[in-house]
Amino acid sequence: MNWSGVMPAITTPFDKNLSVDHAFLARHVQWLLLNGCTGIIALGSLGEAATLTFAEKEAVLRTVRAAAHTAPAVAAVSALSTAEAVSLAQAAEQAGCAGLMVLPPYVYRGDWREMKAHVAAIFRATPLPSMLYNNPVSYGTDFLPDQIAELAVEHANLAAVKESSTDVRRVTAIRALLGDRLRIFVGVDDAIVEGIAAGAVGWVAGLVNAFPRESVALFEAAASGQNDTAAALYRWFLPLLRMDTVPKFIQLIKLVQQETGTGSARVRPPRLEVTGAELEDTRAKLAHALGARPSPRSTAFPA
Repeated sequence: MNWSGVMPAITTPFDKNLSVDHAFLARHVQWLLLNGCTGIIALGSLGEAATLTFAEKEAVLRTVRAAAHTAPAVAAVSALSTAEAVSLAQAAEQAGCAGLMVLPPYVYRGDWREMKAHVAAIFRATPLPSMLYNNPVSYGTDFLPDQIAELAVEHANLAAVKESSTDVRRVTAIRALLGDRLRIFVGVDDAIVEGIAAGAVGWVAGLVNAFPRESVALFEAAASGQNDTAAALYRWFLPLLRMDTVPKFIQLIKLVQQETGTGSARVRPPRLEVTGAELEDTRAKLAHALGARPSPRSTAFPA
């Protein structure tokens, strides 16, 4: 498992009956990889995992793993209970996934002792290399740098951190404690250039679902010190990347996919597709971006 580069947190496509569209999912995975992504992360927050049954999650992982071929398929592990999270981690291993992205439990906001016990149970459940997902904004629990260091000492298969606190100083703080022991990914789209400058080596991206080649170009320019190129791409991309940081990020990113012919805006309730002013504002921002779209551009989505 090579924790580096642009790894999309993929959306979960639904058909008209709101069942998972596995044929489209497979094409989407292959298209993202064709455009330079280094792996695929399924069942994350953007994948609406909280609305999927356990059986649906297993099926999604099998589809993603088959479509990814030799590229790594990573399973996001999230659940209401530790027992269910452990079962999902084991199911991911059985499905042939190359790694895990481990989230805190849904709903319950525990203290450090409880959160440590939860993620440790997942790390122990399978030898798969794992990425710890820290997102205090969304989940209300914050894995602090010294706590992450404690987990890294105790669990050899903890290999990476997805840092989504929105504070890029966390990247330098983790590196100060652990050096290169953990691979650090940025999980907030509109902080990617700053995160790379601080030492991040990967990006768990959202708008990549519609703009993979552009996302990879931005990441590579920032990582290789092509500052002028990165700055120009970033200025173009930022109005779209900021859609990844708001409560309706799933609806907005799926809408962008629909408008660009790379997906559908369908979401499962309790989410509803955006309408009215939200819809028009998103379309206006997208139209402006497409009018000034730089090169390189993503290849056409396969029919």
